[in-house]
Amino acid sequence: MLAMSPAGVQPASAGPNDAKDDYAHVRKAIEFISGRWKSQPSIAEIAGHVGLSPSHFSALFRRWAGITPMQFLAALTIDHARALLRDSASVLDTSLEVGLSGPGRLHDLFVAHEAMSPGEYGSGGAGLTLTYGFHGSPFGEAIAVATPRGLAALGWVDEKDAPGRASDSGKSAGGREGALADMRKRWPNANFQQDDAATRHYAQQAFDQQSWASDQPLRVVLIGTDFEIRVWETLLKIPIGRATTYSTIARYIGKPKAARAVGAAVGRNPISFVVPCHRVLGSTGALTGYHWGLTRKQAIIGWEAGHAVSITNS
Repeated sequence: MLAMSPAGVQPASAGPNDAKDDYAHVRKAIEFISGRWKSQPSIAEIAGHVGLSPSHFSALFRRWAGITPMQFLAALTIDHARALLRDSASVLDTSLEVGLSGPGRLHDLFVAHEAMSPGEYGSGGAGLTLTYGFHGSPFGEAIAVATPRGLAALGWVDEKDAPGRASDSGKSAGGREGALADMRKRWPNANFQQDDAATRHYAQQAFDQQSWASDQPLRVVLIGTDFEIRVWETLLKIPIGRATTYSTIARYIGKPKAARAVGAAVGRNPISFVVPCHRVLGSTGALTGYHWGLTRKQAIIGWEAGHAVSITNS
């Protein structure tokens, strides 16, 4: 389990909008830690790189993640990643047996999903109206896309240009323009309308621990091929603080030779964080690729570690 903090750890109190202001410092710290975890940098070294005092940085990081920077550093080691995978073959089967009372499921319990028909997907979203908005999140500014039936996509706004994303002009685009272009590529024939007020509750419910409730689940709509939807539904069964591999998912869905195809489907998951593609690791424990960047993947894993502890201890 990633939840390695002592029982005295208290849950982070900052909400999504407060946490997003912390994320610029946290992202810089994670990038520094990720490149130097083997040398186990000290708090003073990390804080100095970020430009904060050790005490200020430690308080900020703990507010953001619910765990200390040193506990987060431990979570990034390859040995720890391998430990996560030691029982990965049974993770999915076990998750089916824990029932609604299992603390390891946490926010996954509070997600109700349905899938759009293959015809709706095959048309590229023709006739479909998608509402989008930009909102604060613990991992930077997020873009949420919704249909009348539920949340259809969740991604992030990158401060700089991201490979593979293009604006309507064909040029690489970052920022809000790039985030929206990324979503438009998924459903090129859909009608996109901006309405931040209409999508705000989806973002709040996804990231705010206090709103996770089994009697008011976050409704999501999976829009993809039959194979992709099977993979995404499987991702929803991976408990928080656990990990699995592409090959394990392939075996679970009855396609043991389709690990590469599973990897492609995981990469096309449009509802990041909620449908936890970040919990899929390489067979060696390596974090491997992530559509929104490995730094953000590491940030999500660490953030979940803190929240797993805070809810388990509550």
